[in-house]
Amino acid sequence: MKDSLKPVVRPRLYETVARQIVAWMTENDIQPGDRLPPERELAVKLGVSRATISQALVAMEVVGAITVRHGDGAIVTSLSADMKLVDAIREHAQRLPDILDARDALESKLAALAAERRTPEDMRRIDDALAFMAEQLESGGRGVEGDERFHAAVTEAAHSELLGRMMNEISGLIRETRVESLGQPGRPQESLVQHRTVTEAIRAGDPALAAAAMHSHLGSIRKVRILGDD
Repeated sequence: MKDSLKPVVRPRLYETVARQIVAWMTENDIQPGDRLPPERELAVKLGVSRATISQALVAMEVVGAITVRHGDGAIVTSLSADMKLVDAIREHAQRLPDILDARDALESKLAALAAERRTPEDMRRIDDALAFMAEQLESGGRGVEGDERFHAAVTEAAHSELLGRMMNEISGLIRETRVESLGQPGRPQESLVQHRTVTEAIRAGDPALAAAAMHSHLGSIRKVRILGDD
């Protein structure tokens, strides 16, 4: 006898909210480039907290349905059927631990190599990335681009062509973890502090300390993930 009965997957609240937002977009002929209503307005209309709305928008941004711009709010980037969107969100939540494992293995080693091989020009690029992220946070942004520049600068400072190619191969998956992590209140500032700790270890030429600092930084991303559980 075939057993086709499987456990029922209960939709998480932010998934339900994301699906309703997509349905509203369809009903109102929302197109790429259009702006979604403010979080406060969405929370009132849907009868949920702003935290749940924020979680739903992060989920939508992670899978590429919207992009959040400081000063502009949530901008639609692509249109997707509601169930397809929810499936993509669930796939992200399921693969996130594997992505973080890969990041930890690669980037901890890259930080150690950067401490051994960095040049003055490499340190300038790392410092510039830190300064850029700090500017983004000061202006009210989340520092996504600054975060990306920092990790790219550390990768370049390692002077490992193969590891650099491996990082490039998973860059899209890494962006998912970046968007989710920096979408958490208070996380961008915490991340910047951790970046500075990694930087000083690289500047000091201490491979073990640099690797440990990067490992700690990436480990904190696991603790602040906001998708997967309500």
